[in-house]
Amino acid sequence: MTDSVEEAATPGGPGTAPGASGTAPGASGTAAGGSAAGAARTVAGGPAFRGDAADTRAGASEPHGDGAEPRRNEAEPHDHGDKPRGNEDEADGDGAKSGCNGAGQVGDGAKPGDATADSREADDEGGYAADRLRLLQDATVTGADRRTALARLTDRWLAGLFESAAARSGVGGASLVAVGGYGRGELSPRSDLDLLLLHDGKASAQEVAALADRLWYPLWDLGLDLDHSVRTPAEARRTARDDLKAQLGLLDARHLAGSADLTAALRTASFADWRESAPKRLPELHALCLDRADRQGELQYLLEPDLKEARGGLRDVTALRAVAASWLADAPRAGLEEARGCLLDVRDALHLVTGRATDRLALQEQDQVAAALGLLDADTLLRQVYESARTISYAGDVTWREVGRVLRSRSVRPSLRGLISGRNGRGGRTAGRGERSPLAEGVVEHEGEVVLARTARPERDAVLPLRAAAAAAQAGLPLSPHAVRRLATAARPLPVPWPAEAREELLTLLGAGARTVPVWEALEAEGIITRLLPDWERVRCRPQRNAVHRWTVDRHLVETAVRASALTRRVHRPDLLLMAALLHDIGKGWPGDHSVSGETIARDVTARLGFDAKDTDVVATLVRHHLLLIETATRRDLDDPATIASVARVVGTAGTLELLHALTEADALATGPAAWSRWREGLVADLVRRVGGLLAGEPDATTTTPWEPTAEQERLAVEAWRTGEPVLALHTRTEPPVPAPQPTTTPGPPGSPDSPGSSGSSVSPASSEDPGLGEGRETAGDPEPVGVELLLAVPDRPGILPATAGVLAVHRLTVRAADLRVMPLPESLYGTEDSAKTSTGNSATGGTRDSAKDSTKGSAGGSVADSGAPPAVTRRPMLLLSWRVAAEYGSLPQAVRLRADLVRALDGTLDIPARLAERERAYARRSRGLQAPPPRVTVAPGGSRSATVIEVRAQDAQGLLYRIGRALEDAGVTVRSAHVSTLGANAVDAFYVTDADGSPLPPATATEVAQAVERALK
Repeated sequence: MTDSVEEAATPGGPGTAPGASGTAPGASGTAAGGSAAGAARTVAGGPAFRGDAADTRAGASEPHGDGAEPRRNEAEPHDHGDKPRGNEDEADGDGAKSGCNGAGQVGDGAKPGDATADSREADDEGGYAADRLRLLQDATVTGADRRTALARLTDRWLAGLFESAAARSGVGGASLVAVGGYGRGELSPRSDLDLLLLHDGKASAQEVAALADRLWYPLWDLGLDLDHSVRTPAEARRTARDDLKAQLGLLDARHLAGSADLTAALRTASFADWRESAPKRLPELHALCLDRADRQGELQYLLEPDLKEARGGLRDVTALRAVAASWLADAPRAGLEEARGCLLDVRDALHLVTGRATDRLALQEQDQVAAALGLLDADTLLRQVYESARTISYAGDVTWREVGRVLRSRSVRPSLRGLISGRNGRGGRTAGRGERSPLAEGVVEHEGEVVLARTARPERDAVLPLRAAAAAAQAGLPLSPHAVRRLATAARPLPVPWPAEAREELLTLLGAGARTVPVWEALEAEGIITRLLPDWERVRCRPQRNAVHRWTVDRHLVETAVRASALTRRVHRPDLLLMAALLHDIGKGWPGDHSVSGETIARDVTARLGFDAKDTDVVATLVRHHLLLIETATRRDLDDPATIASVARVVGTAGTLELLHALTEADALATGPAAWSRWREGLVADLVRRVGGLLAGEPDATTTTPWEPTAEQERLAVEAWRTGEPVLALHTRTEPPVPAPQPTTTPGPPGSPDSPGSSGSSVSPASSEDPGLGEGRETAGDPEPVGVELLLAVPDRPGILPATAGVLAVHRLTVRAADLRVMPLPESLYGTEDSAKTSTGNSATGGTRDSAKDSTKGSAGGSVADSGAPPAVTRRPMLLLSWRVAAEYGSLPQAVRLRADLVRALDGTLDIPARLAERERAYARRSRGLQAPPPRVTVAPGGSRSATVIEVRAQDAQGLLYRIGRALEDAGVTVRSAHVSTLGANAVDAFYVTDADGSPLPPATATEVAQAVERALK
C-alpha cells in the first residue's frame, strides 16, 4: 500500500458477497498478496517493472496527506477467486471450462466472443507493460511528472479493463475507484495499486465475483502488487465507522471507470462522515502517529530512515491531509509540498535502484540513490531528506497542537464559553483562557501559546525574537507559528557586536534545559537561527555517520547545551559553558579537523555576540580541546606523570579545567548512551582531580598513587600464583542513570565490589588442592548476565593479550573496554629477600617483560624463579586483566568454558586463527555492502616519557584485538598497559609499549611497529 495512515486490514465480509475483500491466489499461480515473483506469467519484460531512469529533482505534487486505504492482508477473508490455481491454463471452478486463457479469468463459463475478448485483454496487458517500462526508462520524465504520467497510463489501462469486464459479467451499477497514493493521481515505480470495486448491490454475488476476477487476475499476471476490496457504498461507510483506517482511506477515493455517480456519492458521504466524527477520531489518529513514531524513530536523525513510517515521513503528511479534511485545523503550508515531493523523489529513486517496493533508505544504497538524483554524495542526500522530515515534523507539531486547542474549547459546556472567551454577562472582560498574560517586554501568553503583544514592534526592536524565544522556553510554552513568522519577516537585524540584552536572552534560552528544543526548532523552521548565527547553516541537518551519535550535528549542539544547563551550578562561568556547548562541534561543516576549524569559528561568533577578548579565548580553548579529557582518560595511562602534565599545559587554569570537565560530560551525554558510562565518568573525574592538583601547585599531583587491589583481586592473583594457571571471575555490569559526577571522588579499581555499575557476585576460584578447578563457578539458579566485567588473573608469559582476546572473540564476546596491569602479591608469600625483588610496576605484556632484572632472567625477557624452585614459589609476575564484555548473541558462556579455552590457547592446542577466520567469513557475508574507512595506526608524539604510545582506530570487528595483540607480539615489544574502548562500531585503543629493556621505542622502530599493526588489520 502506498501512503495510508497506518497499515492494517480493512474488515470485509465472507466469501464473495458484497463487502468482501480479496487476496491473490496462493498456490502455483500468482503469489498471495499480489506478488508474482517467480510465478507470474512474463509479459513484455517480465513482472518486475524495473527501469534505469533516475529521479533528479524534487518535484511538487498534490496537497499533503492521505488516509489509510482498504487493503488486503491475512486479517481479511479471502473472496472472489481466492482458491489455489493449479496453473494458468486450468479451469478453476464455478463452471469455468477448461481452456481458460493465461489471464486466468474465473466466471460462469465461456460466453460467445470470450476468446476474442481474452486475446484483446492479453494484448492490452502487453501494451501497458511495454508503455510502463518505457516511461520508467525515460530519463527526461522525472519526479512528480513521472508519478502523474504513470498514474494516467494506469488509469487508461484499468478503465479499458473494467469496461470489458463489466460488459462480459453483466454488472451495470458498479465503478472502479482508486485510493491511497494512486487515489491522489500519483504512482511511484514500485508502488502497489489500491483499488476499490464499488457496486450498488443489485447484481448477484456470482456476477460481482466474476467482475472482480476479470479485474484482479490481469493485474496479478503482470506481477503488480494489488490491494483490493469489493463493497457497496453502505458497506464501505459501515466499515469506515468501525475502522479509522478504512474511514481515512475513503478520503482519497478517485473515480477510474464505471458509474461516476456511484463514486461521487460515496466521496460526498465519506467526507461528511469524517467531518462529523473528527472530534472523536482525531485523538485516535494522533495516538496512532505517536505510537508509530515511538516504534520507527525520527526520520530526521536516522542513518537508515524509513521514508514512510518514521516520524516526519510520508505517513505524517497523510495524517495532516486527514486533519485538513476535517475542517478543524490546517498545517502550515510553507515548504510542506516541497518536503513531501523531495521524500517522494527519493523513494522513486530507491525503487529504481533496488527494483523493490522498499521505503527504507539503507546505507549500502544511499550512494546509488544520490547518484540517481544527481546529488554530490550520500551526505547531501541525507541532508535533503532530514530537512524535509524536519519541515514535516514541525508542521505536525503545530497542527496537532491546534487540534488539541480546538477540541478542548469544544468540550466545554456552552454556559462556560463566555468565561473562556474572557467576557462576562455585562460585556466586560474577566480572567480566563482568553486573557493575555505578560511574559516579557512585547511578549504575552495567550491560550497556551507565546504571542507578541499588541504593542510589539519587531521592526523597531531587534532583540524581540530572542526575548520572545527566551520567555517561551522559560515558561515551557510553544511559540505561536504566527508570531514566529512575523518575527522572521519584520524583525530588523541585530547590530554587531550584539547588545548585552541580546546576548543575555540567548543565554537564557540555552539555559532553559529541555524546554529549549521546541523553541529552537520553531525559530529554525522560519530561518531565524541562521540569520542570528550564519555559521549554523553549515551544520544544519548535517548527518553524522557514526553509530555512537544519535542526532544530526545541529541537534547535537542544542542537546549539548541542554545537558550543560544542568551542570551550570558546578562551574564559575555558566555563560561560557553554554556558549562552548552550542559551538563545540560547529567546525564539522568545514574540511579538516573540526576542532581546529571550530576554534576559528568560535572566536568569530563569540566576538560578534559581544564577549570580551578574555572570554573569547576561553570559549575558543574549550571548543579546540573539547575531546581532550575523554580521549586522554580512556586512551592514556593516568599513572604516567607526562599524561597529567600535558593536559595541564593545554588547559592552563583551574577555571578552564572546570569548564572543560562539565563540557566533556554534557557532550558525551548528548552524543548517546555508548559515549558515557560510569566507567568513563570515573576515569575523567580521576584525570581532572590529578590535573587540578598539578594546576594548584600540589607537590605530589603527578606522583603515582600505589594501586591497592581489592580482597577479591588479591585472592584471584594468589590462586593463579599457586596453580600457575588462569583464574576467572565475573561481575554483572549495569549502567544506572548517571548523576552529576563528583571530581573529588575516585571509584574503586575495575572489578571491585564498590566500583560503579557493578552488581552480582564474583565467581570464586577453587582451592589450591584442586588446580584443575581453578576456574570460576557461577551460582546455581542465577540468570546468565548479558553484560559483565571479566577479571582474569594469570602468570605473566608470552602471548597472553592475543590469547585472551582471541578466546573472547571465539565465544562471540564484544570487548567494550579493557585494562591490563601487574598484580602485586602479598609479601607474606615470599621471604624477606624475595619480597624486596618482587615487581610492583604497572605493566602487562603482549610479549614478555623483564620485571625483576636484578635477580631473575627469562628466555624471552620474562621473569622466572631460581631454577629448581617448586611451582608454589614461582616468582613470575601476576597479570590482572579487566575486560568489560557483552555477548554478541544470546547469553554469556560459562566461565568454565572460557578458562578451559584460554588454557588451550596458551598451550597451542586451540587454533584461534582458524576459528576466527571462519567467523570473519560469516561476518563478511552479513556485512556485505558496508564501506568502512580503513584502519589507522599512529604513534602519539609525547604521549609518555616512559613508553611509546601506539594508537589504533579501526572498525570494530571479530578478533580485532586479537590481531592487534599478535602484531605487537610479533614485533617483539612489551605492552606495559592497554586502554581499549569501543564506541558504537568504532574501536579506539591505545597501547603503551616498550622494548625488552623497558625503555620507549626509538622513533624509527615505533613507526615500524605502527605500520606492522596497521598491515595486520587490513
